Parts: sequence; C-alpha cells; structure tokens
Amino acid sequence: QLQLVESGGGLVQPGGSLRLSCAASGFTLDYYSILWFRQAPGKEREGVSCISVSGGSANYADSVKGRFTISRDSSKNTVYLQMNSLKPEDTAVYSCAATRYRVCSGRLSFNKYYYWGQGTRVTVSS
Repeated sequence: QLQLVESGGGLVQPGGSLRLSCAASGFTLDYYSILWFRQAPGKEREGVSCISVSGGSANYADSVKGRFTISRDSSKNTVYLQMNSLKPEDTAVYSCAATRYRVCSGRLSFNKYYYWGQGTRVTVSS
C-alpha cells in the first residue's frame, strides 16, 4: 500500500521538544518535495515547512522559524520535523504530504499532492 505514515506526536509541556516522522511505505520519497502541515481545532490548515527533493533547501512558516527544523533521510525513506521550544499555539494535528515539485521555492502549498499522511496529534500544555 502506497502511503505516508506520521508518528512522534504526543503531549509535551511548553518549552519542550518533539520529533515528528513522516515515513513512506511502498514508494520512495526521493522524487518528492515534502511538506508538513498542521491544523488546530477550529482553524484552517497551515503550511509549516517544506523540504526540497535534494534536502538542500527548506522553508518555514514565520510562526515556527528558528524553532522547527525539517530534514530527510533517504536511507530510511523518512522526513523529520524537529520541533523545539514548543508553545501552546503549536497544538494541532500535523500531517505530511508529497509533491512532485523538486524544490519548494519558498512555498508552503502546492496545487497537487500525490500522497498524504493521516496525521499525528501534538498537544502542548502544562
């Protein structure tokens, strides 16, 4: 089955860290730029970060810049989102998506995604 599977979410205190994983099953991520999105209750989905096919470039939403880092490991067919200095407003369901664009070009959304994950919930609360 061709799918993306997210993991790593959970409950964390403000100021804490989590690392989310987006693993591909049944296909290789090597040909896709990968984006992380999040959707908080009652809010629209927000693009968080994007990493290019090569992993050589990435961009971030202003709200997470300097706190989140996206990376990819081809040997594990996985993209990661390291989240540090978490805030209550980071609480959301985080999902990853794959697009065939080779570079992100500063974008956090595209008009077509080939694969989506089911999401992993992140709750930042004391």
